[in-house]
Amino acid sequence: MDEPTGKVTLANAEEYCPGISLDCVIFGFHEGSLKVLLNKFTTYSKWMLPGGFIYKEEDVDDAAARTLVSRTGLANVYLRQFYLFGDVKRTSITENEDLMVRQGFGLEEKHISEWFLQRFFSIGYYAFVEYGKATLQSNIDENVTWFDLNDIPPLYADHNCIIEKAISNIRSQLNSIPIGYELLPEKFTLTQLRIIYETILGEKLDRRNFQRKILSAGLVCKLDEVYKKWGQKSSALYSFDKQKYKDAIKNGIPVF
Repeated sequence: MDEPTGKVTLANAEEYCPGISLDCVIFGFHEGSLKVLLNKFTTYSKWMLPGGFIYKEEDVDDAAARTLVSRTGLANVYLRQFYLFGDVKRTSITENEDLMVRQGFGLEEKHISEWFLQRFFSIGYYAFVEYGKATLQSNIDENVTWFDLNDIPPLYADHNCIIEKAISNIRSQLNSIPIGYELLPEKFTLTQLRIIYETILGEKLDRRNFQRKILSAGLVCKLDEVYKKWGQKSSALYSFDKQKYKDAIKNGIPVF
């Protein structure tokens, strides 16, 4: 389901591990908003997380990385497995039957009932990508696009819950995850960095206290450049001290 070109097909279903899939919560940051990448089949009404199945001779992490490349064109991005979703009611047989009738995936009827219309466990991953470097890729019968995190529609199966769980997991480890480093371009403002943290935490942060914490950590460097946007006050631009940031993450030093 995660091949980047041609019609989506599962005709080679026997090559995949049965009863298990993976779903990726892919985060990006653009124009002051944290984004999540979603895809939707043109014949189906609901959006869903990018995901796919795992080849029998493939490592799970490699399958997740393959999914990232097939959707964003990016390799070697920050990718972390965070949860196994195994609720017995996480998917609906009726919903899956509707999806199969509309999309088909090239499966024979016996494969639909024996392989797809069964209980599926899903391994959850989240990834941070730099928005400007991602090149969205889709099949000819589906759409792929970014959604604001705070404007996610009702999704297929339990995918809304998967996003919520990803946010909860990131929030619990925010001091040791390089979220700003991975999401922001090389040059950024402290306001942009603060918005990322505010979105994950679900609360407003005091601007001065946030700036003081970030600067005192010594992980960012002020540049002799400013960010200018029509109708807004100019803001100083910063960049990460890459080595210090990597050392902080490696040694478990809080970065926020």
